[in-house]
Amino acid sequence: MSAFVDFDGVWLAYNDELEAAGHYAVEDINLKVHEGEFIAIVGPSGCGKSTFMKLATGLRRPSRGTVVIDGREVDGPLKITGMSFQAPSLLPWRTTVANVMLPLEIVEPWRSSFRQKRDEYEQKARALLQRVGLGGYEDKFPWQLSGGMQQRASICRALIHEPKMLLLDEPFGALDAFTREELWCVLRDLQATQKFNVILVTHDLRESVFLADTVYVMSKSPGRFVVRREIDLPRPRDLELTYTPEFTAIVHELRGHIGAIRQNRTEATP
Repeated sequence: MSAFVDFDGVWLAYNDELEAAGHYAVEDINLKVHEGEFIAIVGPSGCGKSTFMKLATGLRRPSRGTVVIDGREVDGPLKITGMSFQAPSLLPWRTTVANVMLPLEIVEPWRSSFRQKRDEYEQKARALLQRVGLGGYEDKFPWQLSGGMQQRASICRALIHEPKMLLLDEPFGALDAFTREELWCVLRDLQATQKFNVILVTHDLRESVFLADTVYVMSKSPGRFVVRREIDLPRPRDLELTYTPEFTAIVHELRGHIGAIRQNRTEATP
């Protein structure tokens, strides 16, 4: 079975001068992700996780190697992806439901039929908001929502056009621990139902182990994958799992890998 995401020998330098000097942000990235798989990428700050996301979305093209997603080589921004970041970035003058509908207004093929199908799209957006626990808040403005509510709306906005792949860059990093765990469960349930691929970049090892099928650890810059850890914990996973010895052992294992990377970086610094 062919991979849904296939990075083959990918290197990226941010300009020609850096490439000529051999200074790469990521190097020799090889990755195969199956359709419907949830992967998480962890590693020390500055290791190239965000650079990897730019390659996966088509916002950057590799200096060497190829990126193939859904059977096509990536040569520009992808329409089959949705994205959500640490800052929800909701437009303050639009209601929650209007914010969620934004991709349908600006991305083809939905844009062409938006006026004719506006009522249908709005019902779809309201149904999605209800699924993530925002029923009753559809017509509120962002300033009337808590941080966790805004992030739920941001995830709905990323999913409203039914993308094949969801890219998440530290989406829960600014939230309190209780809200963060609530949103883990929201994302778990959405992905289990809709079967879209997920690439999650996070510093939270518990988050990566709870959500992902496979966790990748990146080295210090220039970033490359040094550990691939399949998470063989049964699904569906509930939060009680995070208190078990099996779960904790995997978290500690990953923490050890990252600790070794950080130690090596410290020793290499003059």
